[in-house]
Amino acid sequence: MNNNQLYPLTTRELFISFLLAAIQMAHVLDFVIIMPLGPVLMENLKISPGEFGGLVSSYNYAAALCGFFMGLFADKFERKFILNSAFFLFILGTFGCGFAVDFESFLILRVLTGLAGGALNGLVLALITDFISLGVRGRAMGIVLSSFSVASVIGVPIGLAISDSFGWRAAFHFVAFFSLIIFVISLFYLPKVGNKSKKTTLSKFLNEYGKIILKKEYLYNYLFISLLAFSLFLMIPFLNPYAVKNMGIMQSQLKYMYLVGGILTVITARLFGVLTDKFGPHKVLTTIIFISIPPVLFYGHAGKTDFYIYLIIGSLFMAFVSGRMIPAMTLVSEIPSDEERGRFMAVMNSFRAFGVATSALISGFLISETEEKIIGHDNLSYYSIALSIIALLMSYKILFKGNQSK
Repeated sequence: MNNNQLYPLTTRELFISFLLAAIQMAHVLDFVIIMPLGPVLMENLKISPGEFGGLVSSYNYAAALCGFFMGLFADKFERKFILNSAFFLFILGTFGCGFAVDFESFLILRVLTGLAGGALNGLVLALITDFISLGVRGRAMGIVLSSFSVASVIGVPIGLAISDSFGWRAAFHFVAFFSLIIFVISLFYLPKVGNKSKKTTLSKFLNEYGKIILKKEYLYNYLFISLLAFSLFLMIPFLNPYAVKNMGIMQSQLKYMYLVGGILTVITARLFGVLTDKFGPHKVLTTIIFISIPPVLFYGHAGKTDFYIYLIIGSLFMAFVSGRMIPAMTLVSEIPSDEERGRFMAVMNSFRAFGVATSALISGFLISETEEKIIGHDNLSYYSIALSIIALLMSYKILFKGNQSK
């Protein structure tokens, strides 16, 4: 919607948006809460830093894998049933993480939660397009995608507080209990979505699904989202080590950046959603990408930094880098047909998760660490900016296709 007429979300659309955001926040919280617990987990489970990195990446790789298989069912069964089934498995996996005794058992449980989380992510995005009209979808997408920021604000300080008071296992049990409350609300109050696809044989359906994965215009969108996610996450795994070693920030001060940055991102996510609906997703995506360049460059090159400058730049980094996904997801949501939307969103989400996981993995090979500092972080900022601009150039073709289909 590119005119200046802005329509409000209905009460039903607001309720569904916040409920889906709560579901999204639950599985994102499970993903982000493991990061601040790294030192405790490595000490208590006797795992190496490399193994801990594997635990973090395994969640997104499992989510990416699940996205492909989820597409087999997303348009063939009632979506509320699939969502709640995946949510229940996610709760079991998260609860089980609190009982892990070694690296192997923890890895199995992280893969289980990642598979369920990948299913939830794709289904939540599909349900947005099912329930929310295009004219207000940017704001609904902003509500749902701001869940990452809310989870970061809640996950880092609460996870550390619970771990300090009751042990690291209690942190995962807290996430499971929180998720259970949302699960019950979803079970009773989330509307049903009927099956929009006709019955067909398995072989015919697999052939149709293969065409959705390899369909030229869809594949282009998958690669666009994957590249944008790759550029977004390239620097994130090493933000904390770089802040401590290169910027001179104390370990105890890091949580304040996540708190302030998360709050700012919640606000800007809503703002980006409104702007997306008012001016169109492509204009907003272009603006956010260029505004995000200064904080990315600063975070890639900063030396010793005053804490308050770090707080401001780090918060802007979180808000604008993560904000790219709101107009981007709104832009691609206009591409698929109603009959193929569930499968399209599931596959697209798997590409996004694969981009995130691969980015985190590759970034580790592009930097080195000494006793005094992190080396190569400046190059990560250059790569992140270059890839985001390439993704922006790709988006022009998506905009053209979207305008043609209207």
